[in-house]
Amino acid sequence: MLIASRAKMAGSGAAFCAGTILVGKTLGLVGMGRVGSRVARICTGAFQMRVLTFDPYVNPQRTHELGIEAVSRLDALLAASDFLSLHCPLTEETRGMIGARELRAMKPTAYLINTARAQIVEEAALVQALREGWIAGAALDVFWSEPPPFDHPLLKMDNVILAPHIGSFTHEGVMRMSLGSVEQVLMVLRGEHPPNLVNAEVWERRKT
Repeated sequence: MLIASRAKMAGSGAAFCAGTILVGKTLGLVGMGRVGSRVARICTGAFQMRVLTFDPYVNPQRTHELGIEAVSRLDALLAASDFLSLHCPLTEETRGMIGARELRAMKPTAYLINTARAQIVEEAALVQALREGWIAGAALDVFWSEPPPFDHPLLKMDNVILAPHIGSFTHEGVMRMSLGSVEQVLMVLRGEHPPNLVNAEVWERRKT
């Protein structure tokens, strides 16, 4: 698989898209939950990438089973990654986790991928990083303001791939989400603990 980037031909002003091969590149994952784990499997298996992860809460056995390397410091992950992909929830701990200092710590040839939550990345710092070449590019499915205004600087950049936060909006995806919701309602009615209960503290106070 190739990741395209814009470059200029030597001796001319003409621009063309040069590709980056994923095989042998290093993918850094922030967050090793269900989605992060799935991405790790795909990238180690299909693309033969080296995968690193930073997640203070992950079970080391989990990373061992997936054949990936856990790093103890975010700075180490940033410096080593050719692609940095975010898969952590938005919490007070992760809000603004990727700012100017972190973006400067990345390789100038690296790409940032954020399909988690926009506020994990400081937007103004990302715009500056893309303009000034701190990183090579970014791919985003989330925005601080959704939809972003028409004059948003990210919409005018050649080194950004944008999607309108609808990655799961397929016929199959909508059906699976609908069935999953119904199945978990039925579990509650049967007195069974649903697997994706957001406010778990209410379970013990429920009416029986």
